[in-house]
Amino acid sequence: MINNQEGSHGKKRLIRYLMFGLLYFTQGTILSYFTALNALYLLEFGIDMTRIGIMGTIALIPFVIKVFLGMLSDKVNLFGLGHRKPYIVIGLMVQTLCLIFVPLIDPGANFWLYVTIAFLLQMGMALYDTCTDGLALDTTPISEKGTIQGFMVGGRAVGVIVTASLVGLLAENVSWSAVFWCLAILTLPPFFFLKVVSETPRIQERAFDWTAFSAFKQLPVIALAIIGFIFFLIIIGVNQIVNPYLQETFNISLSTAGFFTTVWGVGVVLGSIIGGGLINKLGNRNAVLIAIGVALVSILALATINQLAFAWFLVALFGICYGTYQTVYFALAMEYTDPRIAATMFSILMAVTNIGQGIGLGLTGFFADSFGFKMTFVIMALLNFAVLPFLPMIFGRNAKKTPIPA
Repeated sequence: MINNQEGSHGKKRLIRYLMFGLLYFTQGTILSYFTALNALYLLEFGIDMTRIGIMGTIALIPFVIKVFLGMLSDKVNLFGLGHRKPYIVIGLMVQTLCLIFVPLIDPGANFWLYVTIAFLLQMGMALYDTCTDGLALDTTPISEKGTIQGFMVGGRAVGVIVTASLVGLLAENVSWSAVFWCLAILTLPPFFFLKVVSETPRIQERAFDWTAFSAFKQLPVIALAIIGFIFFLIIIGVNQIVNPYLQETFNISLSTAGFFTTVWGVGVVLGSIIGGGLINKLGNRNAVLIAIGVALVSILALATINQLAFAWFLVALFGICYGTYQTVYFALAMEYTDPRIAATMFSILMAVTNIGQGIGLGLTGFFADSFGFKMTFVIMALLNFAVLPFLPMIFGRNAKKTPIPA
């Protein structure tokens, strides 16, 4: 009987993990477009890399301000339907509608309208992303933090893998409209799986409490936020310029760009597995140090590409770096999040990373135009050393975390 109960519990836990992975999968479908094709799409309309970088920065603003979305979710049980799931549904609907509408815009003639739609799409994504994180924090023990983040980062990467080659082929052989409408269709599956996880009534100890914000006075939390800012400035900024770099160097086609993103996505899946394993087996400090080492090597290696065949391996290696960095940081952020303000605090930590992303996108766009792609890779790789002074603030002997109610 005990074995049957354990087996049933394990099955339910796996299904729950898969549901979270699916919600992140739909994020991955959008990421595949912005990673593989958005820069190339806009370049066809005569838009330079500097403006593309600016657009990327503006489009990420919703992820910077999503702390207010997290606070809304923590405080308001929407129409009595829950603190998380109703907001997830609304966010998915906004993303779907924006994807249906965006092919009707000519970015060359109406660049700022295109930026506005991208902003709204990201706002919808930020809403369901924040509430998905909140739902995970509400229902996941700290002992499973590495595993759940592995599923979520990996699920997003699978979305990239599934769609990257597809959207590249559609862009090259059908139309750009087909790309956006395909992405709209791929946003729909999570609607049908949300019932897998039920929201449970909040106990008093987990009720929203303004005093919980005192957690942000803790030095380890401040240092963790700074590290996240640097991590994401590096990997998102670098990620933006990989395909434009390969197109300039080897004149790759749109479909080839999609295939490169697929290879990158496979690397991200491997990185999510590695990151979760590092956290669970080697501990937080060692996981961060290994992630930094992988990032330094993989980004410097991108600057050395002189043959297209070699690029496939190095793009996959950078994908491993990307997945490892994200999984390790997200798992650490879960550990330092107070459950009384779960979505709010986690979204604040994520908002800091998104500020880093926005600055990274702007910097790499500007650096690529000013210094060339290779030098940009070198600069971004060396920025990894900026993380090191903050590690003792989190993992040093005197670094302590205020106990958080379970």
